[in-house]
Amino acid sequence: MNPWIEALRLRTLPVSAAGVLTGAGCAAYIGGFRWLPFCLCLLFALLAQIVSNLANEYFDFKNGLDRKGREGFRRGVAEGDISASAMLRAVILTLILACIVGCCLIFWGGWWLMLIGLAVAVFALAYSAGPYPLSHHGLGDIAVLIFFGIIPVCLTSWLSSGSTDLLWQLTFPLSVAIGLMGVNVLIVNNYRDIDEDRAVNKRTTAVIFGPSAIRTLYFINGIIAIGIIIWVTIGRASLIWQAGSLLYANIHFILWTKIKYSLGSQLNPILGKTAMLLFGVSLWLLLLLSLN
Repeated sequence: MNPWIEALRLRTLPVSAAGVLTGAGCAAYIGGFRWLPFCLCLLFALLAQIVSNLANEYFDFKNGLDRKGREGFRRGVAEGDISASAMLRAVILTLILACIVGCCLIFWGGWWLMLIGLAVAVFALAYSAGPYPLSHHGLGDIAVLIFFGIIPVCLTSWLSSGSTDLLWQLTFPLSVAIGLMGVNVLIVNNYRDIDEDRAVNKRTTAVIFGPSAIRTLYFINGIIAIGIIIWVTIGRASLIWQAGSLLYANIHFILWTKIKYSLGSQLNPILGKTAMLLFGVSLWLLLLLSLN
């Protein structure tokens, strides 16, 4: 089971959970929180990210972009631990499960949700597959901002509360902040793989703009994200809650400093910590918005 557990990339799954948790906090603040659609949103988000992770491993192997002994997390297909056909079957099965869960949400959101579900499914595959893979042309960061930030936060808030109140004043700004933090997880991943990606002409933003610029972007994303969060929450809760902002800023600065002095596999723990920092922020927002 170890190769399959590695293929799931558990360290990155907090990224998909964070958007749903933040959306749940927005729903609780608006009022009328409903548990069942929230749980379905969380399950759908996790399954969609797993589809993307498995598809990324399968298609990168088929396209000759993965090799044995890579600096990043072990790839079971490239290492020969998992057959390509088995990985493809896993992609299809997980995609079917995600579609089933997504269809259950139609009860609360209506049939038009199928369009969003289709967009999520296409993104999960198009990130690594198709004639123009997003992750190969510097578009992965924008896709993460949209599909791990804006869509899960806004949809979870609406489906869980049944209301679009405070969409532009609360929910959407927080979705952008969460999306930017999610982009930082991808930045660490691409920064770690920059030499390998450049060698196979995989043009991530790290390859296009270079390591110095991408490190700066990591820092800026975090500052903009926490600035948005402070702006949205400062008048909605007592100042004691802003201790969370201060804690985030300190940890973010420490991780950014470590990135500058880390290479290759040394960045794997930083990637995991960046994802967990995002998850921690989403829990803090959930509590802040639920209790105020």
